[in-house]
Amino acid sequence: MLHINDLGFRMEGRPLFEQATLAVTKGSKVGLVGRNGTGKSTLFNLIKGSLSPDDGSINLRKGARLGAVDQEVPSGPESLMQTVLAADLELQSLLAEAETAHDPTRISEIYTRLSDIDAYSAEARAGSILSGLGFSGEDQQKPCSEFSGGWRMRVALAAMLFAQPDLLLLDEPTNYLDIEGTVWLESHIRNYPGTAFIVSHDRDFLNAAITHIAHLREGKLFSYTGNYDNFEKQMAEQQRHSMAMRAKQDDERRHLESFVNRFKAKASKAKQAQSRVKRLEKMKPVATIVNDPIPPIDLPSPEKALSPPIIRFDEVSLGYTEGVNVLRGLDIRIDEDDRIGILGRNGEGKSTFAKAVIGMLEAQDGIIRRHKKLKIGYFAQHEIDALNLDHSPYDHVVELMPGASEAQRRARLARFGLGVNNAETPARDLSGGEKARLLFSLISFNAPHLLVLDEPTNHLDMDSRVELTKALNAYEGAVILISHDRNLLESVVDSLWIVGGGHIRTYDGTLEDYRKEQLESFRTGGKSKKKDKGSKTDKRRANAQARNEIAPLKKKVEKLEKQMQFLKDKMARLDAELAMPDLFTNDLQKATSLSQQRADLLSQLEKQEERWFGAAEIYEAAKAAL
Repeated sequence: MLHINDLGFRMEGRPLFEQATLAVTKGSKVGLVGRNGTGKSTLFNLIKGSLSPDDGSINLRKGARLGAVDQEVPSGPESLMQTVLAADLELQSLLAEAETAHDPTRISEIYTRLSDIDAYSAEARAGSILSGLGFSGEDQQKPCSEFSGGWRMRVALAAMLFAQPDLLLLDEPTNYLDIEGTVWLESHIRNYPGTAFIVSHDRDFLNAAITHIAHLREGKLFSYTGNYDNFEKQMAEQQRHSMAMRAKQDDERRHLESFVNRFKAKASKAKQAQSRVKRLEKMKPVATIVNDPIPPIDLPSPEKALSPPIIRFDEVSLGYTEGVNVLRGLDIRIDEDDRIGILGRNGEGKSTFAKAVIGMLEAQDGIIRRHKKLKIGYFAQHEIDALNLDHSPYDHVVELMPGASEAQRRARLARFGLGVNNAETPARDLSGGEKARLLFSLISFNAPHLLVLDEPTNHLDMDSRVELTKALNAYEGAVILISHDRNLLESVVDSLWIVGGGHIRTYDGTLEDYRKEQLESFRTGGKSKKKDKGSKTDKRRANAQARNEIAPLKKKVEKLEKQMQFLKDKMARLDAELAMPDLFTNDLQKATSLSQQRADLLSQLEKQEERWFGAAEIYEAAKAAL
């Protein structure tokens, strides 16, 4: 379907691609992955023809239709349904011609072709796609101009999926979807009749919808069969193999060099020594797969815990227009160690709830009580957009640390991966991931007691998402997380709340349970199947009550496990630094400092393990007693 041959391309003098080659077979679903800045979006622009390669070629199968979601989203007076139907150019052309054609033969050909492309079910198919992406039947008849930018992007995605191009290009399609929309898209892409080439950093999406992974690194493309988890396993095996081969070659090189040095002056061994010199000259270094270290994200924990609850909602109603509630009857509390994941379709009120938590939105009815010493850090897309684009990260930190030294300010930025290469860069020229890191630095500056994060991973690559997960697990305050990234939610949160129908309720199942419910809802058109309400309902209620009774014990065990893993990760990074060649010879002071840090971490880890054993015993005993 698509062949990329020896592709070469330079951006502002910097090589992005050097002899990159990839074949995308018909019907495959390929996920394109790689660090931010490696050129994934540029590759899509080259495939679309928006850019021209410096070397090599990109060839699409003759006659194949290419489709991509443009940045120009629909915004006219046409309804959503009309916009999606208009995306099938052949259908619209045939319908228009059918109204004016007079030749009986041509009329017959038109209606035969309309039947072949299933034109008579077009509106139903378009409606199904729009519904899957979160648009109600009423929404589908509204003009595009009534919807915000994020929702219009969904309309553009719906139009492209409806058009069914032979090769579908999608760049981070889940960034403007909620979990429900993402689950639907996974299923749709998996069953898509054409070929799909998708840039994504969403691990769950790549595992559920993808048949192949294309990894972009060091200017080249490497193909792997299977989903993202399989790709990681293959990569790890390749790394192990290449490192073993490298070690073997190094041993051989040392052996040859030793022979040459010992016998090059002896006439009897001269020929053998010369032969080994030639062998050394021909020996090419074994290529090893070594990723550059990913910059950290360090979220400082609150200095002192607050007495619970830190926030309480008493019969609260929320909305933006007097007399019109988005959410109502909220009677909930948030404690100092809560880890809450917020689920629900876009438009149901997740962001409204977040704004009420941080104080951006007042209650229409009821009372919101906050601890008088509560400090909150808030991350949301519009907060990134509100950064001073003329100021560099260093300028932003100067405003927060006016009396600090330059070294202290730069150290602060370095904790979030903003170092010498980008600390002085104006925010407008930073990548999306760098802006996100800057915002993390700003919102956590005062070590808040509560972090409210609304889609924090949209601009982060896979490795940065891992760093964010580690940072959140090490952070000891409360977290409210709104995200379509199920891997992040599963790794960080302890409880799930669902926003929908004007209310917020707790969810006793897992994210996998929720995903299965959404898939079942799509299959049944939103109608839930009736089940026997007898003993099964009673059993579920009893199980839920039992889980609630031991939930605090379980939460304590999981929290200790996360803290232990954080300490282990820090020790692994120190071990890597201590393993650097000649460290103790060239920088004894640094080596001594690192060794002391490792000893301190080991002591902390041993204490945490003792606490964990005690907590685990209590939890297992309680679980067995229920």
